[in-house]
Amino acid sequence: MRMPPLSPSELNPRQKALYDEMKAGVGAKYQDFVTTRADGAFLGPWNVWLHQPEVGEAFWAVTKAMTAFRHLDDSVRQVAIIAVGAHFGAAYEVYAHSAVAKNRHAMSDARLSTLSAGERPADLSISEAAALDVVRALLKGGVLPERVYNNALELFGESGVRELIWLVGHYCSVSMTLNGFAIGVPEDEG
Repeated sequence: MRMPPLSPSELNPRQKALYDEMKAGVGAKYQDFVTTRADGAFLGPWNVWLHQPEVGEAFWAVTKAMTAFRHLDDSVRQVAIIAVGAHFGAAYEVYAHSAVAKNRHAMSDARLSTLSAGERPADLSISEAAALDVVRALLKGGVLPERVYNNALELFGESGVRELIWLVGHYCSVSMTLNGFAIGVPEDEG
């Protein structure tokens, strides 16, 4: 980890305001995986965002917007997020969202292992498969192919397609944050 976790006692007023806002949001949303140290210091991308609150506030605002803008089933979202994290080898992202997928959606270890390896599980629903197609096409670069876009549009509607595309972009940014600052899985989670 290239940016040491900041304990709440170390934060300046701007960092503390962002910390408090993120603590409330993260605490309400993510109980399935380790997000903080015992002293309250954030792990994952949230710690990096605290180091540079001018940027962290913007990333947190997008995170909150993506949480509020929900048209897709959460299992579809988790498949997309895990696929993005796996593509980039973002260990914390794959660890965190695999825990959410397993605990909240009963995704099997076999399915999660397959997704984490960057492969396509055989047991995806039609919606999950369409989302994975969108993710894979976007991660290749270039314009999203018309047939992939139209299939997603038919299944998810315009709002759902927007959500999926923005979700992929957001988690590409999260993956870059995690990888750039060498943020791995918390040690006690192996």
